[in-house]
Amino acid sequence: QVHLVESGGGLVQPGGSLRLACAASGPTVSTNAMGWFRQPEGKEREFVAGLRWNGGSGGNSYYSVPVKGRFTISRDHAKNTLYLQMNSLKPEDTALYYCARYRGRPIMSTMWDPESVDSWGQGTQVTVSS
Repeated sequence: QVHLVESGGGLVQPGGSLRLACAASGPTVSTNAMGWFRQPEGKEREFVAGLRWNGGSGGNSYYSVPVKGRFTISRDHAKNTLYLQMNSLKPEDTALYYCARYRGRPIMSTMWDPESVDSWGQGTQVTVSS
C-alpha cells in the first residue's frame, strides 16, 4: 500500500501563503491521480484539489470552487511528491489537510468523492488567523 506523509502546515495570517507537500512511498508506479482534501473541525472531509496524469509529466488539475484561483496543485514526478500551493489564505481555509491517492484511473467528475481514494496521509493542520 502507498504510504503518504504530509508536511508544511502551520499558522498563517489571513492573506498569507503556505505550501503543503506530500511524500509518497511504496508501490507508487501504478498511481495515476492524487489530490488534497480538508476537514474543518466538526465538519465532513471535503475535496480541495486533484491532479490526474499519464506518464511522468503534465496532467489535468481540478479544484473546488472555494479555492479555485488561490490554490495550485502540482507534483514532482522524480521525487514522488505532491504539492499544494495556497495563496490568499482565508480563515475559512482552516482545516486538517489530507493528501490522497486515488484508486485506479478516476474520471475527473469523481475526484471530489472521498470514496474514490484508496490511500490517505495522516493530515497536516492549517490554521489561518490573525
